[in-house]
Amino acid sequence: MLGTIVNTVCIMIGSTVGSVAKRAIKPQYQSALYHAMGLAALVLGINAVTSHLPESNYPVLFIVSLALGTLVGTLLDIAGKFNRIVQHFSKSKLAEGLSTGILLYCIGTLSMVGPIMSALYGDNTYLFTNATLDLVTSTVLASTYGFGMILAAPVLFLSQGSIYLITSLAGDVISDELMNEISIVGGVLIASSGLAILEIKDCKTLNMLPSLVVPVFFFIAKYMIGF
Repeated sequence: MLGTIVNTVCIMIGSTVGSVAKRAIKPQYQSALYHAMGLAALVLGINAVTSHLPESNYPVLFIVSLALGTLVGTLLDIAGKFNRIVQHFSKSKLAEGLSTGILLYCIGTLSMVGPIMSALYGDNTYLFTNATLDLVTSTVLASTYGFGMILAAPVLFLSQGSIYLITSLAGDVISDELMNEISIVGGVLIASSGLAILEIKDCKTLNMLPSLVVPVFFFIAKYMIGF
């Protein structure tokens, strides 16, 4: 898990550097960084969707996943509970920053495919590349939201560590086809986060997180039924 450890450390370093630099950055510059990150999230999300949707054998699956997943997340009030927990410790927009950071760090294609490549082939190239991107992203996010962004580091470690462990145990069961569908849904969530940062529309992205597991259940059913 060398790649995951490096990725986690990079986020911790970036969050620390960004929070220190925040004191020297004027409010108007923080606002500029804030909007830049919103645009970056929007573009990354759209790119993920447009890159993987043409390769999908089930182009309607991501729509069903978003509908069912968002319904479940809303019923569970994931966003509300998360916000209440974070706001208990911070009066800033840290909750919004953490939700954005977690999505950018954990749901990107590199972050999901990287642990699989590492577990199956011992190849950490994707994770090292992702670590470099996250170092820059975490610095910018922390300069806007503060040192609390470092809390996203253990979430990334658990996320990538889980994927690594599951892949090590499951082997070839996790198909490229499944990863493609998850990447499409993940791209929509990242784009949704970008809209919230830009204050265009708050889609309560955290409530949409269960959408990511719908393709998994679909492929399990597909395998069991044999269609």
